[in-house]
Formats: sequence, C-alpha cells, structure tokens
Amino acid sequence: MPTHFRGSRGAAAPVAIIGAGLGGLSAAIHLRLAGRDVRVYEANAAPGGRASRITQEGYTFDTGPSLLNYPWVFERLFAAAGRDMADYVTLTPVDPSVAFRWPDGTALQLSSDYPRLLEAFSRLEPGCGPGLAAFFQDARAKYDLSFDKLVTRNADSPWAWLGALRLREAAKLSLWRTLYGELGRFFHSRHIREALGSYGMYLGGSPFDLPGIFSILAYGELAHGLWLPKGGVYGLVEGMTQLARELGVDFVFGERVQGIAVKDGAVAGVRRADGTLDPWPVVVSNVDTPTTDTVLVEDAAFRAAGAERAEKLRMTPSVLTFYWGVEGGPGALGHHTIFLPNDYRGAFEDLFHGDGPPRGLPFYASVASETDPDLAPRGCHGMFVLVPLPVLPAMGNGEPACPVEVIRETVLERLAAEGAPIEPSRIATETVWTPRDWRDRFGLYRGSAFGAAHTLFQMGPWRTPNHARALPGLYYVGAGTTPGTGMPMTVLSGMMTAERVVSHAC
Repeated sequence: MPTHFRGSRGAAAPVAIIGAGLGGLSAAIHLRLAGRDVRVYEANAAPGGRASRITQEGYTFDTGPSLLNYPWVFERLFAAAGRDMADYVTLTPVDPSVAFRWPDGTALQLSSDYPRLLEAFSRLEPGCGPGLAAFFQDARAKYDLSFDKLVTRNADSPWAWLGALRLREAAKLSLWRTLYGELGRFFHSRHIREALGSYGMYLGGSPFDLPGIFSILAYGELAHGLWLPKGGVYGLVEGMTQLARELGVDFVFGERVQGIAVKDGAVAGVRRADGTLDPWPVVVSNVDTPTTDTVLVEDAAFRAAGAERAEKLRMTPSVLTFYWGVEGGPGALGHHTIFLPNDYRGAFEDLFHGDGPPRGLPFYASVASETDPDLAPRGCHGMFVLVPLPVLPAMGNGEPACPVEVIRETVLERLAAEGAPIEPSRIATETVWTPRDWRDRFGLYRGSAFGAAHTLFQMGPWRTPNHARALPGLYYVGAGTTPGTGMPMTVLSGMMTAERVVSHAC
C-alpha cells in the first residue's frame, strides 16, 4: 500500500476506509473495482462492525442482524466483481419466517408462501384475501419505484431526487400518509397492522408518524424471503471480506483510528492510535457520521459545525442485547419471534420520547441454531435477545439507568408466559451488551443501534449526504448516510459512496 499520495487529487487517488462494517467492506470492494488502492482500518480484531460475532463454549452468536433480507442486493455486489455469491456464501431459507406474539394470546406467523400467509392473516381477519392481494400489489409498486428510481441515486436536492418520478408515481409512494394509516387501507385487524408496522422501530420512528412508503419493508421480506447464511449472518461478512482480499484490499485490524487529519482545508490522512499519520487524500468513514464529524475530524471549526448538525438529528433507538447459550430446546420459539406489548402506541411513545424501558417491554428473540444447528453444541441452542431502548442521553448514558437485571427478569417472565420457559439454570453462557457497550465498541452516536432515523426529512437528499461538503476528501458510508439503515441499505451505501468518490475525480 502507498504511504504517500499517488499523484494529484484529480488522479485516481488511493483511499483509506475507517471501519470494516458491511458498508465499509462494500465501499472497499467497489473502489477496488474502480481501480483504487484501498486500505481498511478496523478497531476490532475482526471485520463486521455491528454485524460481528461472539463465540464461546461451542456457541456462535451474531451480535446484530440475525437474518438476511433482499438477497439480490448481495448477489449484485458479488456479480459486480464477476463472482457468484454462492461460491462465497451459502444461504438457507427461513420459512416460516418472523412470528409475532401479544400478551393477550394472539399470535401471527409470517411466511413467504402466499397460501400459508393468507391462512395466517385470515385467522386474525376473516375475509382479508382481497386486502392482502391489494397490499402486495400496492407495496410491490412502491418497492419497484423506490429501488429503480430513488434508493440508489446520489441526488443532492429534493428536486433532483423526486424529479426522477412522474407525478402519478410520486403519488403512489404515500409519503404524506403515516405507515400505520397506510396499513389501515388494507387491513382492519390491529394485530396485522401492529405486526407490519413494527418494522418502523428499526427505522427510528413510530408507525404513527413514519411515511407510508415504508410498507415496502414488510413486503420486501415477504416477497424476497428471509435467509440465514451458513455460519450465521457473519458468514456473509466472511464472504465479503474474502472477496475484498482477493481484489487486493489491504486490512489493518485491532487498531482504532485516533483522528482524520486536515491540512489546508482538505483531508490529509488517518492518524493512528500511536499518533502516527498515514497520509491519504481520500478517507471514507464507516463510523457513524455524527461521531466522525464531532470526534474524528481534527479541525475545531468542522467539529463545532458537526455538533450543531448532530443535535438536530433524530436517531434510531439504542439496544440492550443478551446472548444466551441455552442447554436444551427453546420451547415454542422458532428462528425469529417479536414480542409486542398490549399498549403498542404507548410503547413507541416511550421509546422515542421517554427516559427508560418502554411500557410492555417489546423485544425480539432469535434462535439461529433452529436453522443452523452447527451454531450451538448438540442438544443446545444459542438465543439472541434484543430489547430496544431510548438513546443514551435519555437513558442517562448507561448504567444504572439501564436496569439489566430487571429487563432480564421481565424477558424471562414473558418467554415463560409464551410457552418458551428459559430457566436461569439452563443458561450455560451469557454475554450482555448495554447501550453504552454498543456505543463504545462501534462509535455509535448516542448509542443508536441503527443510525439516523428515517423520518421524511431524513430520507434521500434530506439525509446526511455521503460526502462532506465543507471538507474535500472526506466521505461517509453506512447506516448514517444514504440510502439508510439495514444490511441491504448499507451494502448499497458502499456502492453509492464509491460512485461519489469516482464522480468527484478524487
């Protein structure tokens, strides 16, 4: 790798990437395909970022994402390099997929098999067949328009972004109707609407205020299925890392970048933990954009401006995560179960405007070893429990405002009530990551687990762009920038950021 600038800024300059999360890996692959020399600096001992892995006593846990959706996004990444994804990653379908449960005993099991899905919906809303068919037709149109004309475009103004749509196409997106209201066009059952609307939590908003366009989230999973890579979601990280290495990407692991140097109003390089400066004319940060702007950039005026921007951002929730190695079976649990509260609207209100765990304590439990038995010792299962919480300022920046013991007991009580008792004596291993742990491990701003929220004015051209307008040579990738949060979006983000670097002739 070069230790000095190769040519002028107008030449094909080499690129440093801070962070080997999915966005950073995707950007590295696309920049290498564009002919750039690339080095990735990763603070942890292995790649993955939020999609990392914990291994202990024969159990393997994905730390973050527990299922893969929109497989075509990842297939296209490998195809761009002339490779077949199947040679790097083995996918197993997870169907039935996500289950939902309520304290009143109601349950809903999703499936990508349409007759099975219709049967499940009909138990909650008899005669809903026309509504389900209309939902699929409407959401498919939104989905296709979004990915064909909006999601993957680097547009710097609302007019350039929305200008790709005809007026009637824009009207189909339901940008001015809430997600919950949009679902109400097709379903009367509150349980169906609550289940499909719950995806809004990962976008950092309530289904009662997020735009109706996000009905595409549930549709995308139902239409394209949910999948588990062999070895867990981390199997995808390993496949992408292997591809990047084959293309010539250089990696530095186990060293946290101290700063991004600035000279003469432009990026000058990456400052390593020991203070050494590695000169680079182009730096792509896979660290949260507000953390990059307020902590990493070595320019006081830029950091001050970044702090002002960050204060205005609405972030997705923080999370408390449990990783349990459980002796014996998981009871009535399948691969992925979401436990919703009785007071659905109130829980969202607490999550985004409260200062403690939301009422009814919604959470999800993932038992990936139900799909891939190799992830746990014989006769045992690995269970991952994720509890969404307010961001850290509201939670008092960590303990004791995050009552781990109380939350653990509440989760175990709910599991027992739902026919999946996990006696503490059966928990052979346990790892707990609090919101503060997530913040400190991965540089997450306010401990936000999924990056900036997807409110109407934090989408598309209103979202933090993938380049720093006030600092030439600095680019962003990942959940905090365009197109947004979630594994497929961060991988697409890597493609878009690489395109931006090339278009700027940096």
